[in-house]
Amino acid sequence: MHAGKHPATTTPADPGHQFGKPSEGLRARLYTVIFEADTRAGRIFDLALIVAILASVAVVVLDSVQAVSSRHGDVLGVLEWFFTLLFTVEYLARLYCVRRPLRYATSFFGAIDFLSVLPTYLAMMMPGAHVLLDVRILRLLRIFRILKLTSYVEEYGMLTRALLASRRKILIFLSVVMMVVLLLGTVMYVVEGPGNGFTSIPTSVYWAITAITTVGFGDIVPKTDIGRAISSIMMLLGWGILAVPTGIISSEMTMQSRLFRLTTTRTCPECLSEGHEADAKFCKDCGTPLPAYQRDR
Repeated sequence: MHAGKHPATTTPADPGHQFGKPSEGLRARLYTVIFEADTRAGRIFDLALIVAILASVAVVVLDSVQAVSSRHGDVLGVLEWFFTLLFTVEYLARLYCVRRPLRYATSFFGAIDFLSVLPTYLAMMMPGAHVLLDVRILRLLRIFRILKLTSYVEEYGMLTRALLASRRKILIFLSVVMMVVLLLGTVMYVVEGPGNGFTSIPTSVYWAITAITTVGFGDIVPKTDIGRAISSIMMLLGWGILAVPTGIISSEMTMQSRLFRLTTTRTCPECLSEGHEADAKFCKDCGTPLPAYQRDR
């Protein structure tokens, strides 16, 4: 996960291990505010940043509406620069307060933080009418800011771990679905033929996907009785198929909730490791006695 604050897991990938917490001074205090959640200042920082992320995404969305942009374009431009500068300061502060800034910068959420501010600066450095289309495309990258929210909600981490743990089962499930789609699509190509819109096997497979997912765009429909019977079976089969990945992921999430007990960002004073459980009395890595855990109110 990103070095944003969330109840850490008991794995070696804790933020304190991955990016390095300074032992003292301004950088250590800044690290506590930015990366640790179990302090009043840290929770206020998290809340303010979440509000800023949502507001900045709202500005991007409103700016894409022609009627709003034409009337309030100047205000939206000022707000865009405000959020860009705010997230730039936040990004630089994160780099400053960790002992391994390059590792943070090259992490997934470090890249997301960088992408959230890059387009505005690129648009400023690429003036001229001939690049307006490129700038418009770059502006779409600002929507990456919404991904920053995943740093501040532990349930995102639980869902990620559940998906990773069940990836082989999901892969097998998808491969079975693809085989069914390919076989039934080929059958429909033979049964219906080009005269009814099934002009090729890829086109028939496309229809089979829309049928088995119960989407049914309606641009291709079976005309024969046999074809309609097959499509009815596929649509009923689709309802059953949709429940399979839900059950797999739900099972893994239940397992994750049992394995990952409530942990905190409390730091060991000796080795600076994080991710200790709320009732832990000794460091899980070096055995040093831990300070009593008291969540700020």
